[in-house]
Amino acid sequence: MKKLAWLAGVAGLLGLTALVIHQGAGQIATIVARAGWSLLWLLPFHAVPIVLDAQAWRTLLCAAAPPRSERPGLLFLWWVASVREAVNRLLPTANVGGELAGIRLGRLRIADTSAVTASVVVEVMITMFAQYLFCALGVVLLLAAIPGGGDVWVIAVGLLLSLPLPIAFALALRHAGVFSRLEELARRLLGEDHRMVGAIAGAGLGAGLDTRIRALLARPRTLLATASWQLAALTIGTLETWFALRLLGHPVSFGAALAIESLTIGARNMAFFVPGGLGVQEAVVMLLGQLLGVDAQTSLSLALVKRAREVLYGVPALLSWQWFEVRRWRARHGEARGAAGERKR
Repeated sequence: MKKLAWLAGVAGLLGLTALVIHQGAGQIATIVARAGWSLLWLLPFHAVPIVLDAQAWRTLLCAAAPPRSERPGLLFLWWVASVREAVNRLLPTANVGGELAGIRLGRLRIADTSAVTASVVVEVMITMFAQYLFCALGVVLLLAAIPGGGDVWVIAVGLLLSLPLPIAFALALRHAGVFSRLEELARRLLGEDHRMVGAIAGAGLGAGLDTRIRALLARPRTLLATASWQLAALTIGTLETWFALRLLGHPVSFGAALAIESLTIGARNMAFFVPGGLGVQEAVVMLLGQLLGVDAQTSLSLALVKRAREVLYGVPALLSWQWFEVRRWRARHGEARGAAGERKR
């Protein structure tokens, strides 16, 4: 699986390189240079949709019924959300590693592993529906902007055909007892006495997790509030595309920017096996930009600016996570050595 991810990443990088060469690296550099240092405003601005995403997750965490004293603050969850996004965007984890990192870090504030895991699983489900609605809105706006619809109908049909995926995921969480079945499978394969089976049962990640998830799914107001925060984050995130195109010298309407942003997100999620959607994201942005009247060089410049923002925002988040983990390991190591020294006395 890792080899496939790396191969897909290399193929994406080669495809991106070919796009840049074909469109003219010099012309693209000139367009970006014309925008100048103002593009750096995209970095602090990106924190806004991340805060909204963090609030969406916090809504679920609070509903998962941990003690009020354990409920994490928004600032902490913003940091964790930044790490989650960076892992999914910059590392070859097939859009799963970020959620695992979120569970690990969430347990620093909430000791109940089952509650944290349930909140992340339900959040992923809601994200699928929120992004589907966002993409559907993008298709509608694209159809309205292009006379006759053109090739947009192909995108619309593809979106419609993908609808069973989030529905099936939601039904499985509600009725199939997914994690109970996984626990039972682990018991059969590994045996009752295996430490992994004991860890799953002890942390409530089997039947207990299914119960937690069903409890969250039975709270429609919580689900609606979470979806609202996520849709707000997606909408605010559209301003990045809108603002970047203005700086690059080709302003578009907010509706056009939303069409580009939403369908790019959809394409990147469909190409989850390509690390960070490398090459795929750039090709889709360029295609959508041209459909909406933006020339190819400016569209590709936009894609590269968005990629640069991902790196410049994500790398510090990853480094902060590693710094935190190193400090935590040293603290534990120091405590272990201290305890060993006490025993020797």
